[in-house]
Amino acid sequence: MEAEPYYDQSAEKEWERLERHRTEFAVTLMALEEFLPAPGCSVLDIGGGPGRYSIELARQGYRVTLFDISGESLKLAQEKARETGVSVENVIHGNALDLSDLEADSFDGVLLMGPLYHLLSEGDRERAVQEAKRVLKPQGRLFAAFITRFAAFRNVAIFQPEFIAENEDYAVQLLDTGIHDQPTAFAKAYYARPEEIVPFMENCGLETLMLVGCEGIVAGHEGPVNELEGEAWQKWVEWNYRLGQEPSLYGASDHLLYVGQK
Repeated sequence: MEAEPYYDQSAEKEWERLERHRTEFAVTLMALEEFLPAPGCSVLDIGGGPGRYSIELARQGYRVTLFDISGESLKLAQEKARETGVSVENVIHGNALDLSDLEADSFDGVLLMGPLYHLLSEGDRERAVQEAKRVLKPQGRLFAAFITRFAAFRNVAIFQPEFIAENEDYAVQLLDTGIHDQPTAFAKAYYARPEEIVPFMENCGLETLMLVGCEGIVAGHEGPVNELEGEAWQKWVEWNYRLGQEPSLYGASDHLLYVGQK
């Protein structure tokens, strides 16, 4: 399934996903806190879907533009923003490959946390990064998310353990190419090898500031940690942010977040 109909059908599910995966959300917010300029500046959230990050950044005082390919996700984002009592400055329905309606050098920070999952060719991924970089101000920060090559294997080990035996040719294709193009519960996707991300982004003209595994060390077994509250929870957030920056653990996370500067 293509990304637009998939997310139109699963907008509410995508909103709820970051409630189930609290660590991913909290670690990503730590990266945004560390590398974004102070609240009050402008942020473009490309592929922000139902607006989890847009709404949180707007709540903190950022001027946020939410841009997404899914009209249903944008409607849900507007509903959630109203419920939360915050204002997302602009909401735009569009494709990450074409930001021509947005001016160059106009945002202090750009989030590209979703589109790169669903662009199967390297050329399209590069085009999306270049478009995001074009609208970023000089010295602005770009946050780009990738799904790791091994995430799909962890997922089927948990939910479809018979998958490898029944679909071994496809498993080989996935491991060799990273391309998921079969009719399953998830949209067509590209899963990246950790070692390709920094060279790819630097070839797009960005200066690398950080690469972090969004789940830290708890991908696939985060349940007990996500039940914590208070200081115990916060300590795990801090430790997962720290462990997520260990290069030897990059492949153990389902999502990797690249932070770069124009």
